[in-house]
Amino acid sequence: MATRERERTRERDNYEEIIAHQRAERERSFTGQVVIRGEDCPWVMSRQALVKHYMWPSRYSGETPETVLDDWNIFVQDIKVHSGKHRHQGGLVIYIIEGEGWSEVDGERHDWEAGDLLLLPLKPGGVEHKHYNRYDDKPAKWIAFISGALFEWGASEMVQLENHPDFKAKNIARGTR
Repeated sequence: MATRERERTRERDNYEEIIAHQRAERERSFTGQVVIRGEDCPWVMSRQALVKHYMWPSRYSGETPETVLDDWNIFVQDIKVHSGKHRHQGGLVIYIIEGEGWSEVDGERHDWEAGDLLLLPLKPGGVEHKHYNRYDDKPAKWIAFISGALFEWGASEMVQLENHPDFKAKNIARGTR
């Protein structure tokens, strides 16, 4: 039997790193960007719809945020006919900006119009959903607010069930969200 020599290593003390990180987070929360300009956020075709991301948690992007808040995923979707269909944990808030349509949530239809609030429930196994525009001649738009912490604490898994009809697979290779 071969003998192995063990090398004793010193345990890493990352206490100072934690303090520095917390200090930087606190400083960003006081001095970070307060207004996010829509013109600075490009529209991107995703598997779900045409999307404009205003905020994306740094833990997903790996980038240091410039905003006073870091833990939110906030985006607008432009629904011309219908979105893709996917399943993930609920707990998100969708405010209808313009248009009329409906969302299919776990097989049940929920009609909405501009000014309405759509709430996706928290459920074991997540919520399957797809969004539809009522009219062919004008898009429906809504904005979603998702807490990054709630998504993670809920052990959410994102499962794409159907892609948006205009989505092209090449977008995945470019790393488009």
